[in-house]
Amino acid sequence: MNPLRGILLKILSVTIFVLMATCIKAVADHVPPGETVFFRSLFAVPVILVWLIWQHDLAHGLETKNLMGHFWRGLVGTTAMGLGFTALGLLPLPEVTALGYAAPVLTVIFAAMFLGEPVRIFRLSAVVLGLAGVVVILSPRLTVLSIESADKMEAVGALLMLMGAVFMALAQVFLRRLVSTESTATIVFYVSITATVLSLFTIPFGWVVPTWQEAGLLIAAGLLGGVGQILLTSSYRFADTSVIAPFEYTSILLAVIIGYTVFGEVPTMTVIAGVFLVICAGLLIIWREHKLGLERAKQRKVMTPQG
Repeated sequence: MNPLRGILLKILSVTIFVLMATCIKAVADHVPPGETVFFRSLFAVPVILVWLIWQHDLAHGLETKNLMGHFWRGLVGTTAMGLGFTALGLLPLPEVTALGYAAPVLTVIFAAMFLGEPVRIFRLSAVVLGLAGVVVILSPRLTVLSIESADKMEAVGALLMLMGAVFMALAQVFLRRLVSTESTATIVFYVSITATVLSLFTIPFGWVVPTWQEAGLLIAAGLLGGVGQILLTSSYRFADTSVIAPFEYTSILLAVIIGYTVFGEVPTMTVIAGVFLVICAGLLIIWREHKLGLERAKQRKVMTPQG
């Protein structure tokens, strides 16, 4: 265990994922989301394969005991990716990042619905707080009575990103089922393969020939996505989830900086207030999970026979 290394790897992975989103947003006006998903997934595969070879885990990384589980997780994850990439073309980068924070909160609800995980009053209160934050972030975008089409498209983008967060949360539920039999390397590899194949079905809806600059950004998005996934996975080898998870929220600071310097986007006070509520809810859930983990560890220690 090396918590400092784990935290640094987490922050680095978050930084890389924001840079990936920046590349995708830069081409969103011309390149369709399905095509973007293809590049993002395809060019992540070589990075993952090189990582598996370096870890001497290539054979194990390709083995699976639940191929259909990977397909369903890949289908849900690909849908979330496509919705998120579409939203990036319609909304400011900080706002897309903020709405993505709804996923951990929604995961608590779906885990209770589909996995039978208990949701007591503390967790439920955190979920309500998080959803209130999402409503605050969405509120300016849901006034669709305006006759301006730009406002309506931003409202559509906000709803698409919220749907993307729903599918992200569902992907986490599938992931929790897979981790009982599958390694992290296997899950990462097959979700990339599944997304690459599924994205090809969007060709009839209109793909374009990207410019050299756009192709470079798309390839960079895929490579960054692969590296970011490896760093994220590696971070959890050095520290507990409760230590690392809060640093996910550094992405909003990076998104604000890049949104302002690259795209001239300035977050509104409403978005900032909503982000504050969602982050508070996420931190409460993480803190509660940490406390429960300590309690379970104490119980196991008491129940373990002393030799």
